Amino acid sequence: MPPKVVAVAAGEAHTVALTGDGEVFSWGRGMFGRLGTGREDDELVPTAVAPVVSGRPRPRLVAVTAGAYHSLALDAFNILTLSFYGGLKLSSVKAGGMMSFAIDSLGALWMWGNCPQPTDAGEFCIASTSIPLPVWDFHGHSVVKVACGNEHVVAAVSAGETYTGGDLVCYSWGNNNHGQLGLGNKESRSRPVLISAFREESSWEVYEIACGAWHTAVLTNKKTFDQDLESRCWTFGLGDNGQLGHGTTATICSPQPVDGLPTGSFLISLDCGLFHTTVVTSDGEVWCWGMERGLGLCPDASFSGVDAGDALHPIRVQSPETNGFKFLGPVQVACGAAHTILVAGEGYRMWAWGRGRSGVLGRGQLADSYIACVVMWPPLDENFRQIHEDRAEASTSRASDHTSIELEQKLSAVTQELQFLKSKMTLMERYANILHISIFRKPLDERTLPRSLQESPVFDIRKEFENILDAADTDELHRLEMFYRSMLSGVKDKLLKRRVQQMVHECIISLSAGRQPPQGQ
Repeated sequence: MPPKVVAVAAGEAHTVALTGDGEVFSWGRGMFGRLGTGREDDELVPTAVAPVVSGRPRPRLVAVTAGAYHSLALDAFNILTLSFYGGLKLSSVKAGGMMSFAIDSLGALWMWGNCPQPTDAGEFCIASTSIPLPVWDFHGHSVVKVACGNEHVVAAVSAGETYTGGDLVCYSWGNNNHGQLGLGNKESRSRPVLISAFREESSWEVYEIACGAWHTAVLTNKKTFDQDLESRCWTFGLGDNGQLGHGTTATICSPQPVDGLPTGSFLISLDCGLFHTTVVTSDGEVWCWGMERGLGLCPDASFSGVDAGDALHPIRVQSPETNGFKFLGPVQVACGAAHTILVAGEGYRMWAWGRGRSGVLGRGQLADSYIACVVMWPPLDENFRQIHEDRAEASTSRASDHTSIELEQKLSAVTQELQFLKSKMTLMERYANILHISIFRKPLDERTLPRSLQESPVFDIRKEFENILDAADTDELHRLEMFYRSMLSGVKDKLLKRRVQQMVHECIISLSAGRQPPQGQ
């Protein structure tokens, strides 16, 4: 079975992918060493990254991110693999443009690179720093997510001192010449400012954020529990190429919802390219909008006729594997400057489309692709290694034709069994994710699974459910209550309908036989 991709990130013209066993692969433009392969050559297919860490074993990486011309990775010890000081424990990293961010285990935010900072007079400026600097404005709160464009930053921060789930508010700061901060004007800010549309009193709670060069996108869901599950995408900032998805090329300074997205499914992933935006739904639909039909190809794309031009409204991406518009087992989407990568197949398959220069699509070619194409995954090196091992094994078994036939039959049976188990596992993962979204309104994170389920073959569901209730905050308990109330109400309604149908059926039979219907029913 190929390595499972658990995270992907895209830069200006390169892509990085993280596997479940802690390996990182990269492809695309190699200039400035952004691929981490030890050279500056372009890579047309996924190529293994070899971290050099002196004094200790090869690290197991747990997170990746990409800026325009650089990449970051986080190892299992929660220490940044680049130069960092003092054993600071980190929980996540993020990059964009020419700046980088890290969130430590206490929820504090650190930044370095070309970052928005105040001058001595308190005015906004972009200053370069090679040393991570703390963002003191969030002291007393926990930063949970951060995203950055060319010169602006958006952060999702806990309303209280600690993050308890479902209590995030949004702050923004930096260059605001296109309204990309979502503050209702174009005044740049040197320090974080609360976005009023996503304050604590808002009826929408934030769960995902992304930044393009000069625009911003946010995913939210309804805070109320008396309605069906509803998630929504909001955008603001530069709209010249339709990257806001509002049907115009106007610049918007305040968050506005994107119309035209499906309302019956949950939006599980979001990212922004230079001038395009992409979201993925829980049932596998991918929607893009912005430059050149949402592909972000930039002006030299060779579209023609009715297909030419920017997409001002969301457009569904066609899936080659289903001959429809649903990709099987969607996980995450990542947008580079002019390309898009989708992780699907529950992490075992990747699709790419957009500009193909430098091999950034990972399919061994330089050509652009206007439709989703398969990324060469697993990596070619592993394919060649497997072929070599298979040939070596076959050559040693030629001494006995009977043994060879038996071996082939066994291998065939094992392969079929693996495919069967994989299909079952994919189905169960999808079911568990949909169920988790229905209850908690956010995708399932394997890291939050009960420890006993991960470490022991025995799982006491009653005990674990009690542990979940004990550990749940008030918001999660409300969601559980509404979920089970809705389930119970649906069962009662179904039983009532069947009883009514039975009574009607009995009456029809009685009338057709010339008898009076039973009394008291």
